[in-house]
Amino acid sequence: MKPEEVLKALDDLFPDAHCELEHRNSYEMAVAVVLSAQTTDASVNRVTPELFRRYPDVYALSEGALSDIERCIASLGLYRNKAKSIQGMAKGIAERFDGRVPDNMNDLVSLPGVGRKCANVILSECYGIPSLAVDTHVSRVSRRLGLAKPEDSLLQVEQKLKRKIPRDRWIKTHHQMIFFGRYLCHARNPECQRCPFEGKCRIGKVK
Repeated sequence: MKPEEVLKALDDLFPDAHCELEHRNSYEMAVAVVLSAQTTDASVNRVTPELFRRYPDVYALSEGALSDIERCIASLGLYRNKAKSIQGMAKGIAERFDGRVPDNMNDLVSLPGVGRKCANVILSECYGIPSLAVDTHVSRVSRRLGLAKPEDSLLQVEQKLKRKIPRDRWIKTHHQMIFFGRYLCHARNPECQRCPFEGKCRIGKVK
């Protein structure tokens, strides 16, 4: 399927796609995106208000009691590991970057809990730097629509999307593909009857 065909359909389907993680600054975005691994944005949004009330910046979070941080996010899967990750990330930002969330890939991925996907989200949402994060939705949709191969790694999917999609559309397309995967092209039981790509999807209902 031609990339321009996909982009046109995504524009028609989700013209206002956006980040659904609630945040007010780069610190809150960084924490929220680390917490969002293997869980829903809605679940993260339910725990972050109290977390950020108790720990309003990287310095407070880095010095907090790990057991209390765990209690704040206990409804999330893998909450113990996530508590360690966000506190380790906060300490790294406080000690190495003067309390400011880094604005480049190399520094971001050097922080605990921050992989390439998280870093791309932070770069795009906090700093408006053209980035294209590949999460589970983007990965699945890319393969199903033939923009990547089934056997491609997440990095290969990212590289292919960046070659096929204009740079000034990376952030927008990232959000549109997430919406498409979240609300239409589900991992299980995709709503093919509602899909503009029905009959053109290369992978179809392969899970």
